[in-house]
Amino acid sequence: MQALSWVSGKREHKSANAFVSSNPANNRDQIATFAAATPAQIKSAIQNAKKAYASWKQVPAPTRANMIANFGQLLIRHKNDLSRVITREMGKPFREAQGDVQEAIDTCQFFASEGRRLYGMTVPSEMPQKELSTYRRSLGVFACITAANFPVAVPSWYFVPALLCGNVCIWKAPEDAPVTSLYFAKLLAAAGCPSDVFQVLFGGGENSTGQWLVDEVKNGGIDKFGFTGSTEVGCHIGEVCGRHLISACLELGGKNPLVVMEDADLDWAVEATLWSGLGTAGQRCTSLGNLILHKKIKKNFLDKLLKKISLIKIGDPMHPEVLYGPMISEKFMEGHLSNLERLIKKHHRVLTKTQGRISKMNPWPHWVGRRGPQQGYFCHPTLVDEVQPDDEIYSTETFGPLFNVMTCQNLDEAIDLANGTGYGLSSAIFTQNPLNIYRWKESIGAGMTSINNSTTGAEAHLPFGGNGRSGNGSRQSGVWVLDQFTRWQAVNWDFSQKLQLAQMETPQLTANLNYQFKMNF
Repeated sequence: MQALSWVSGKREHKSANAFVSSNPANNRDQIATFAAATPAQIKSAIQNAKKAYASWKQVPAPTRANMIANFGQLLIRHKNDLSRVITREMGKPFREAQGDVQEAIDTCQFFASEGRRLYGMTVPSEMPQKELSTYRRSLGVFACITAANFPVAVPSWYFVPALLCGNVCIWKAPEDAPVTSLYFAKLLAAAGCPSDVFQVLFGGGENSTGQWLVDEVKNGGIDKFGFTGSTEVGCHIGEVCGRHLISACLELGGKNPLVVMEDADLDWAVEATLWSGLGTAGQRCTSLGNLILHKKIKKNFLDKLLKKISLIKIGDPMHPEVLYGPMISEKFMEGHLSNLERLIKKHHRVLTKTQGRISKMNPWPHWVGRRGPQQGYFCHPTLVDEVQPDDEIYSTETFGPLFNVMTCQNLDEAIDLANGTGYGLSSAIFTQNPLNIYRWKESIGAGMTSINNSTTGAEAHLPFGGNGRSGNGSRQSGVWVLDQFTRWQAVNWDFSQKLQLAQMETPQLTANLNYQFKMNF
């Protein structure tokens, strides 16, 4: 086990504020010890970034895009190795980890061509011999904090377009995936990213590197801030940025609804529910929160769903048949167990036979793995029925293998239940009725919705983001993210060799407003 710190692209000495990255499926497997970046190192990283920005913004955008293309090729070559690191470090099943890396590859392939399409516009002027145009300009120093549940895909959503647009980046990597983050940074450097244009800082959040990085906003060295994580922390970051007129890109939590109407294909909907609610052990911002079932199909649907759940395999995330592996870390497991204790009330009906941590005394019947579950942070799936809109569990993001069941009488009630949590990230509906689909698309408040598909899943060329408690309306991915990492500049170029005053001296064609047209037949 090696002590590592990575600041400004260079290995630094070990600090006293060190933390260990370990395998959540086997906590005896300690991977590496990392040193948290100090306030002094953060200040140094910002100063170095400012210096690097002066030259990086002058690099032609197509050349910056070539570096992104190189990064994508390196991710392809290292896909399986990097996926194994993800699985070992944060517990995501290997097939899902491959999808995580593939999302970053897709992002690189999309933005490799955007370097030749950072379009502005030419606009006709109201004055003669005058040209109007607009340009996208880079912002400067972009600081960002991301979560461990998508340790490669989400950073690529931020940093690939940010770098392409000519910004320099400082990343506070997730505390629960530092080895994966170091791998990401090394591949980016190998792709040709210059020193100090991209810097990664390691450490925790509160009272550590993350908090200290946010504190630097007030000192004026940061021009843009990005954050993926909890709504509570996102609100704090948004407040700090707002006080100093810094734009924040906030991708926060969700309590995502999945509605199954009476005309739905139930088998299809069951598969989507299983994946939406329990994929990655429910540790996605787009995981299913409230399953809303039409009263006519509720019993039949739940019978099918519970049978499916009873047969799933949980355990070693490298096993190809495992649906989900461990919680990301002990902290996330403790949070899940606390939710079970705190949020489930007497009037609720728990549909699953077992809850809590999987152990020898509380086993899962289809456990997979050479080791027992006691060495990792594995939890049973839990479904809670009879949830009402005034229950705390209805509007609380639980971030674990736990979701609610609710009943609706019609589509209007389903929409009200779907929109009532205050979150607005992802959503889904299963129905064969075109009118239901039309009304759902028009009425759902979430930033993303699926028709006859799961609440999870993103493609690199479609905007990703939420509303309400799920974010501040910013979007990632696709061409829409370019507005997060550029500012518009309007250019007014007068060739007339004299001062022309728009609105006051604008040439006008005179009209006879009293003119009347008459014709006699």
